[in-house]
Amino acid sequence: RRRVHQLRQNCDAVAVGIGTVLQDDPQLTARDEQGNLLESQPLRVIIDSQGRVPTDAQMFRAPGRTLVAVAGISSEREDALCQIGAEVLVVPGEDGQVDLEALAQALGAQEVTSLLVEGGGTLLASLFHVGLVDKVIAFLAPTIIAGREAPTPVEGTGIPHLKDSLRLERVSVDQVGEDMLIIGYPRKGV
Repeated sequence: RRRVHQLRQNCDAVAVGIGTVLQDDPQLTARDEQGNLLESQPLRVIIDSQGRVPTDAQMFRAPGRTLVAVAGISSEREDALCQIGAEVLVVPGEDGQVDLEALAQALGAQEVTSLLVEGGGTLLASLFHVGLVDKVIAFLAPTIIAGREAPTPVEGTGIPHLKDSLRLERVSVDQVGEDMLIIGYPRKGV
């Protein structure tokens, strides 16, 4: 957990999908080694196509800015989010989803140059699909979660053949407590 807080303090923004917010209700704050909130917090970004984020989510009470990226939203719902201090960005894409490339451009216009995505498998698959992943930082815990419904790190449609998989290069592996930290960069041109 300490390593995640260090990662957050070294980025301009932290993003999650609506599924993570609904399931985990994260604060997405950066903290020091003692667990104290840092004075400067990264922008929190919720990718929420339909604007379903609860107005009582923890991150709205945490210090710093929170942006909710939606594909579409009613004016009443947008007003409710703005009243609790959220910024709403409408970036409609295909199939009623947030246009991730347009979101990346909008964040860049706000001088966000590093975005840490702590999203679930659906969001991560979408980012890989549109080629917006520059670096992979993955923690591997020595824990087995079995079952057909067990979450996977990257979901989506998958690939038909192993030869079509996305390969990482310049990979490093370190032990962090009981966990393994794997860092790699998607191979370009594959």
